[in-house]
Amino acid sequence: MLSVALLLLINLFNYIDRYVLAAVEPLIRAEFFPKGAADDKTAGLRMGLLATAFLVSYMIAAPVFGWLADRWKRWAIVGIGVTVWSLASGGSGIATAWLAMLLMRVLVGIGEAAYGPTAPTLISDLFPVQRRGAVLAWFYAAIPVGSALGFVMGGLVTKYTTWHWAFLLTLPPGLALGAMCFLMKDPPRGISDGATHHRAGLRDYATLARTPSYVLAVAGMTAFTFAIGGISFWMPTFLHEHRGQKDLGHVNLMFGGITVVAGLSATLIGGWLGDRLRARYSGSYFLVSGVGMLVGFPFFLASLYAPMPMAYGFIFMAIFFLFLSTGPSNAILANVTHPSIRATGFALSIFFIHTFGDAISPPVIGWVTDLTKSPSNPAGDMTLGFLIVGAMILLSGALWIWGAAFLKRDTELAPTRFASNPRSTT
Repeated sequence: MLSVALLLLINLFNYIDRYVLAAVEPLIRAEFFPKGAADDKTAGLRMGLLATAFLVSYMIAAPVFGWLADRWKRWAIVGIGVTVWSLASGGSGIATAWLAMLLMRVLVGIGEAAYGPTAPTLISDLFPVQRRGAVLAWFYAAIPVGSALGFVMGGLVTKYTTWHWAFLLTLPPGLALGAMCFLMKDPPRGISDGATHHRAGLRDYATLARTPSYVLAVAGMTAFTFAIGGISFWMPTFLHEHRGQKDLGHVNLMFGGITVVAGLSATLIGGWLGDRLRARYSGSYFLVSGVGMLVGFPFFLASLYAPMPMAYGFIFMAIFFLFLSTGPSNAILANVTHPSIRATGFALSIFFIHTFGDAISPPVIGWVTDLTKSPSNPAGDMTLGFLIVGAMILLSGALWIWGAAFLKRDTELAPTRFASNPRSTT
């Protein structure tokens, strides 16, 4: 279907843009801090803040755009967002100082905030509950693929030219995809749930906090996002500067290849498995997500200590099991929210998972690494920061296993959970 294909392509470029920054981080750091990280004790923290700047603007703006998406033309909102973030991504490529790059990342976040909570509501209105896990898995498959392509693109581009072009090359396709959005037509809200769309009030939004499946899904996604955000941003640097892998381009290609194969296969399998087990286990979306995190935990720990190149195999297994949760966890959000507040439900999840997740994990890991620097160890010890990531993996798995008991009831109640005086909207 054209709508899903277009949304998937947009999501692909969304994540390419996010992770190009991580791929070329050492080169940007060398240009912005020419004395080197050993002489500038805040270099790691400030580079981590580039990721945080994007996420802070993204998570603050997302609830605003979520509220608009529950009321206005959603494809137009998506088109505006894609255009804004594409222009800002191009601006990142011409930045010559840390403050300029910081501003561009803020604008990228605002543009993506228009897209993030809106796109999954379009898919939810096109497919019934029974098929949403698999379809959303295809949509969110762009996360590992786009992330991997960001690393691969960064590695290839910097082999032949400067890091600036890694950002500039995302501009033309981004603008083209943004223009296509204005030609698309919105599906009726709630059509696949058998629910009527109404203008929501404060009491309707409050039902999200009283829905255990929603609360536990968001809590688990927050811990997961902390973990995956830290891994994605710092793993290439960890392998390059702390595990003796001298060729950064090779590291990015290896990590990108692992992410695309493990992440893509796991995302699609997780969505299919959640739908397939739903008839037998009412909490299947939670169970697939939680079990994946718990199984992935020992593989992640092994990746920190195993000798190279064996560590690449453990990284592959860790990413595979962590990404099993992508489709099922987002299907939970779609299935337990009323269509009239679904965009806001996704927007609030974006706010929480980034506020307490990957908005803080990159600078925390960078800060812990800075604390361990010494004349005899100028690079510091990033392993300590990654142990915090391991704890978040375990927490996410426990929260999702807990949520399985509530999912059947909350899914059945979602189409009727509307407290306000109904006023139909067009």
